[in-house]
Amino acid sequence: MLYRLQREIENLKKRILTLGALVEEHVYLAVKAISDRDEKLAQQVIDGDMKIDEMEVDLEEECLKLLALHQPVAIDLRFIVAVLKINNDLERIGDLAVNIGERAAYLAVKEPVKMPFDFKKMTDKVRTMLKKSLDSLVNVDTKLALEVGGMDDEVDAINRETYRKVAEGIKKHPEQSDCLLHLLSVSRHLERMADQATNIAEDVIYMIDGTIVRHKTEKYVTSSIKK
Repeated sequence: MLYRLQREIENLKKRILTLGALVEEHVYLAVKAISDRDEKLAQQVIDGDMKIDEMEVDLEEECLKLLALHQPVAIDLRFIVAVLKINNDLERIGDLAVNIGERAAYLAVKEPVKMPFDFKKMTDKVRTMLKKSLDSLVNVDTKLALEVGGMDDEVDAINRETYRKVAEGIKKHPEQSDCLLHLLSVSRHLERMADQATNIAEDVIYMIDGTIVRHKTEKYVTSSIKK
């Protein structure tokens, strides 16, 4: 019975990583559609969201089945609970990629507008956060998970600066206000992706240490350093 549980947990890990890889790809394609002004690529992201939704539902059902059949404890229980939460976070990131895809499709057919924020820097950080959060799950690495939380503050700062620059841009170029507001939405969606990646990292810490660090990550980092 224990061997079967471990086998199914390994299978669960493979499935959550497959979902994570698909979500990562959608994020990449969505931001590429923005930078390349590619309407077809944007539509590809929008159309592909159904696959992510289906995988998310299947994974949730598998987690619930394992909980019911095996009644796991300790690290096995925490892993399954973490996968349930990470599964939901990944689905939300997929939805945010769709939102960016919709903005990309709109902007692709409009006159080009200067990006009011450091788009490349922000997207690179968000994608790195997502990759690190999933790598921390694979490698059972608390240190890597903690790095994700530190990067979230940098993404928040870029998002705040975007609000300021968009407000200035609308005053100077009111005819561009519609496109600028769409770009502001892109920044906001990227910021929310960063939040979801942070949630995944916090779930990994819970899985490893059994410690709930949400709302107190800084305190946890300090105590970890002392150890």
